[in-house]
Amino acid sequence: MLIIPVKEGENIERALKKYKKKYDKTNVMKELRRRKEFVKPSIINRQANIKAAYVQRLRSAEL
Repeated sequence: MLIIPVKEGENIERALKKYKKKYDKTNVMKELRRRKEFVKPSIINRQANIKAAYVQRLRSAEL
């Protein structure tokens, strides 16, 4: 549960902005999307290897 302290006379838009920022930092939506379907650990490892190879190719191309 998120608690947003609102000062006396504070604008509601500002309080809403604080709430949205705090909500984004909790990564609730990211976690819900991740849990939507199961991904095998082998697939996660394979994707990580492909990404690492891609980044390595990019960095070696810069030199």
